[in-house]
Amino acid sequence: MENFYKPYFDPDYESLIERIHPPRVCIDNDACQDCTLVKVDSANKHGILLEMVQVLTDLELVISKSYICSDGGWFMDVFHVTDQLGNKLTDESLILYIQQALCANRKQGISKELQARLGREMNPRHVSTEHTAFEITGTDRPGLMSEISAVLAELSCHVTAAVAWTHNSRVACIICLEDELKGGPIRDPERLAHVEEQLENVVEARHQSGERRRVRLTAPVAGRTHTDRRLHQLMFADKDYERCCGGCDGGSDRIQVSIENCKEKGYSVVNVKSRDRPKLLFDTVCTLTDMQYVVFHAAVSSKGSIAVQEYFIRQMDGCTLGTESERNRVAQCLIAAIERRVTHGLRLDIRIKNRLGLLSDITRVFRENGLSIRMAEIGIHGERASGSFYVTDVSGRDVSPNTVELIRKEIGGTIMAVNKSSVPPSLPASPSRDRSTASSVENRPRFSLGTLWSQIERFSSNFGPIGM
Repeated sequence: MENFYKPYFDPDYESLIERIHPPRVCIDNDACQDCTLVKVDSANKHGILLEMVQVLTDLELVISKSYICSDGGWFMDVFHVTDQLGNKLTDESLILYIQQALCANRKQGISKELQARLGREMNPRHVSTEHTAFEITGTDRPGLMSEISAVLAELSCHVTAAVAWTHNSRVACIICLEDELKGGPIRDPERLAHVEEQLENVVEARHQSGERRRVRLTAPVAGRTHTDRRLHQLMFADKDYERCCGGCDGGSDRIQVSIENCKEKGYSVVNVKSRDRPKLLFDTVCTLTDMQYVVFHAAVSSKGSIAVQEYFIRQMDGCTLGTESERNRVAQCLIAAIERRVTHGLRLDIRIKNRLGLLSDITRVFRENGLSIRMAEIGIHGERASGSFYVTDVSGRDVSPNTVELIRKEIGGTIMAVNKSSVPPSLPASPSRDRSTASSVENRPRFSLGTLWSQIERFSSNFGPIGM
């Protein structure tokens, strides 16, 4: 009998470089008058840029400009950030939180003491491992969320959190449940199978033959299943991007994407021009990362209401985007990622005492008053429930004030109509150009790697160790 031996790999090997060269973070309030600079210097690894952007966007910070360089196995980034009101970051607890979040060992995370010191409610962006979670994708239709939540209420499943996006007549949602009678996650396999079957029946109703749909029981990994990132992945898997065609119709010409190959440097250069909005950088970086592209250099800036992003990328194997079909697919996916979070309709912020069947009651009232949910997020915080719903009428038109008053009376609690968020106006159309592109960007500033290096060197001169 032959003996076979396998080499031993230390389980901590993957984090060896990070432990030898831990990330260095500098929070600089002196270099710029109107923003705080967050500078990160770290050993490079795939996905590190997304991790950094995710930390800042989860804190609801606004990133107005960024310079990124990750060539040669090292990662250097400079973010220009403010709070939601356009102010610099001066709260010492917030600054320390950012430093620890960007430097923290992924296994340790942020200390509870620091989270308490932050003095603000942190909205968890990761799917909880303490509850049962279902992922649902399919064709969007008025009343779908009401039907799903009603079935869950009938099955004695209490919804503890839910988030849903709609785009191009498709819907993706993540729903977290607990056992209404026993509390905690539902553990009985037969009951889980029954819940999944009933949800499939709801999603399948009125689907045409061959249409994509999916209901899946998921097992979230602690600290890793980020809600927004997962929704992007669900939408991507559902191919919601197939109807995105750049400047070819009036619905997408406000987002302009061009892709060309830089043969001298061996990169594919991706340019994106769109209306600026919160979390825009996260959405584009998330899409490129999950499509297995590596961002080596990037420059991101916004002026007024317009944001311009430029990325120098390669595939994981080091190749550029070699075919026109591949370039068109990347452009479509970036357009879809930006459009998914463009909010339509009236935003209703709801704060109400938590009760069994709450989501079913709220969505039933919406349906009975002829409203369609375009985007939704709701969660439980102790004895209170809070959430935001973007709603229109079934034809996509604005909701009347009288309807809002009726909803307030029927649901109870505190309901605030925050704003009407309509489709942003289109950017000026630009003439077509002879290159592989989903749509062209007219008069875009030419960016060079030398320019990026000069920016990085200017901002990175005062990196120093962080006292933790």
